[in-house]
Amino acid sequence: IYELGLIYEVNVSNDLNIEIIMSLTSPFCPAAQSMPEEIKQKLGAIEGVKEVTVTVTFDPPWSQDLMSESAKLQLGFL
Repeated sequence: IYELGLIYEVNVSNDLNIEIIMSLTSPFCPAAQSMPEEIKQKLGAIEGVKEVTVTVTFDPPWSQDLMSESAKLQLGFL
């Protein structure tokens, strides 16, 4: 999801609290309910991590321009 440009910001405090600010390809994305929760669970399973917050935003809106070159190549956009 990072290579797809969906992760806008990652903040990790000294206490190992993690804040993720991310977007989805569309507000109607079928993963809108499951993806943020899955990210929260996977990061929370890392030893030492105390709290994980995942915030979904659509500002700025996601676009293909946010994708890495590798992701664009793999998905046939190049």
